[in-house]
Amino acid sequence: MERIVKMKVLLVTQYFSPENFKSNDIAFELAKRGYDIDVLTGIPNYPEGKYYKGFGLFRKRVEKINGVRVYRSFQFSRGQNKQWRLALNYLSFAFFASIWALFLSLFKHYDCVIVHAPSPIIQALPGILVKKIQRIPLYLWVLDLWPEAMQSGGGIQNKRILTTIENIVKFIYTNSTNILISSEEFRIPILKKGNYNEKIEYFPNWSEDLLFMRQDFDIPALPKGFIIMLAGNLGKSQDLDAVLKAAMEMKNSNNIKWVLIGDGSKKSWIDDAIVKKDLQDNVFTLGRFPFEYMPTFFKSADALLITLSGEYPDLKLVVPARLQSYMAAGRPVLAMIDGAGADLIHKANCGYSVKSGDYISLARIIRDKVFSDLETFEKLGLNGRKYFEKHFQKNKCINHLCKIIDSK
Repeated sequence: MERIVKMKVLLVTQYFSPENFKSNDIAFELAKRGYDIDVLTGIPNYPEGKYYKGFGLFRKRVEKINGVRVYRSFQFSRGQNKQWRLALNYLSFAFFASIWALFLSLFKHYDCVIVHAPSPIIQALPGILVKKIQRIPLYLWVLDLWPEAMQSGGGIQNKRILTTIENIVKFIYTNSTNILISSEEFRIPILKKGNYNEKIEYFPNWSEDLLFMRQDFDIPALPKGFIIMLAGNLGKSQDLDAVLKAAMEMKNSNNIKWVLIGDGSKKSWIDDAIVKKDLQDNVFTLGRFPFEYMPTFFKSADALLITLSGEYPDLKLVVPARLQSYMAAGRPVLAMIDGAGADLIHKANCGYSVKSGDYISLARIIRDKVFSDLETFEKLGLNGRKYFEKHFQKNKCINHLCKIIDSK
């Protein structure tokens, strides 16, 4: 829908194209709808931990992509699996992007600021600077809860650090015009930090429509058997130890093959564990592939697996983005997950879910329910597809965002 008067929007996010985040959809889809979009972001380095080829301190710091102006602030790269390096990455973006924000505030005018806020939430600080200088609305899309995510994802337990970050988070929430939450379960922990009830609005994640994407990419040959596939980040939060225990439990059952696609901090651990546990014929890690390849992979899977650790309370409030992608693909879901993710699977009736880490129950469900009635199991994937079409299509979600920013 073409706009008569262009609203000028600044999107602040630490992650942007060529990195694969929903910030790309926000910017490019709003531009298609006639909004005038600038993006303040960092030098791309996720997830490899090093600057992408062609980018750097003196290369591609300002560019235009699909009609969107992109300003790339300096940030130290993430590095590989070192907490101090990740902290430096987070802090350097917040600091140097704030300098960019000051410059943009003085020489450009915006009608609103949108902050795309997966971890770290401190990436909102440059946006707040623009908001305060220009006295315009700021819409904060919360995809991770802080400081809780520092404990679950980073293992940080220092009370002084956590208290400091909690105070910063309260400052960010207080200075947001609206707090858009990707999971309804986020509402309670956010309200514990202050009286933000009037600001909170549910704004879910979405997925590309995988059934209408290319499905014939040249992918590695998959093992023969009943394929249970997990795709995405292979990190601490995914409780991959439970996945291997499930594979051990079903090592000699029904020719099941567990296929893991992706990379992350636990990838090398998994590769080592497969050898130590003699699971080379049962569990396969294929590495990382572009998102465009996922429909081809998913089409070949008999079930799509989602897992999340139950160790930390904040993870029970998260709906992992990969779940929407699984539903979009129309494939049945198997899950070891608590809270919001399990609730969504139940609500959509798109698969079977057990408690986080409960590999014994997962194995039992696969034996007693999946293999006893494969036709019914396949239909659960169609239920997920219907739910996706109703709630998680990108076009509907972006239309919702347009209504939010146009209302002020």
